[in-house]
Amino acid sequence: MEELLVLIGILVILIPLQKCLRYFLLTKWHGVPNSFFTSMGEWAVITGATDGIGKAYAHELARRGLNILLISRSTEKLQKVANEIEQATGRNVKIIQANFINTDIYQHIEKNLRGLDIGILINNVGIIQESHPCRFLEMNDPDKTVNDMISVNVVAVVKMTQIVLPKMRERKKGLILNISSGSANCPCPLYCLYSSTKIFIERFSRGCQAEYGSKDIIIQCLMPYGVASQMSQSDPGLMIQSAEQFARESLNCVLLGDRCSGGLIHEIQA
Repeated sequence: MEELLVLIGILVILIPLQKCLRYFLLTKWHGVPNSFFTSMGEWAVITGATDGIGKAYAHELARRGLNILLISRSTEKLQKVANEIEQATGRNVKIIQANFINTDIYQHIEKNLRGLDIGILINNVGIIQESHPCRFLEMNDPDKTVNDMISVNVVAVVKMTQIVLPKMRERKKGLILNISSGSANCPCPLYCLYSSTKIFIERFSRGCQAEYGSKDIIIQCLMPYGVASQMSQSDPGLMIQSAEQFARESLNCVLLGDRCSGGLIHEIQA
């Protein structure tokens, strides 16, 4: 009995260490070649693309050889980021102004995506309650907060996937990264609505991957912990990555399965 318990203890230690080693090798040493991303298609579409993680993905994918289509609510910010990417990388950049709080925007988005060879979709747009952290019934303007968070964190992922996935299925290739959160790994009091929308993303992503993975399409849910951004209101530190570092490392984890922390520091926290 004592030997069995020792064996179980060793396995409990080794399994997480093995996963962390795999993250380290991918993100620090080996990575995924740029040719993998460009082979998916000419264009990468990114929602919530003018700040934080979305903006970082836009720059990183442009550096890796893709043309970029940015979707966000501020035309001024969209044009600024587009100019930055074009000047830094020489890639083509298009913009679509859309506020994901509204649910009548998807016909407009679909129309503007027609004819593009879209190889990558980053479902990044997301919001958190303004009065965070707080109990569910104590949120500021609860009716609006509930509707807005479901529209942005849930509906946007489903509708954007519905728009982009059919062409990927036809071409039998494509990459969809859905940005969830480490807060979805367990019940999260005081952020219960936010974490619940993020676990929806995880279940939706993994279900879609099971359905379409055989078509050579990768649909992965990323579940990071601390990333410095305007939404998180945090700065980079020992356990908090910059958005640029997270985008770079998480792209090197796209072959790690349907659910991924996105980098070594996040896997350690998970």
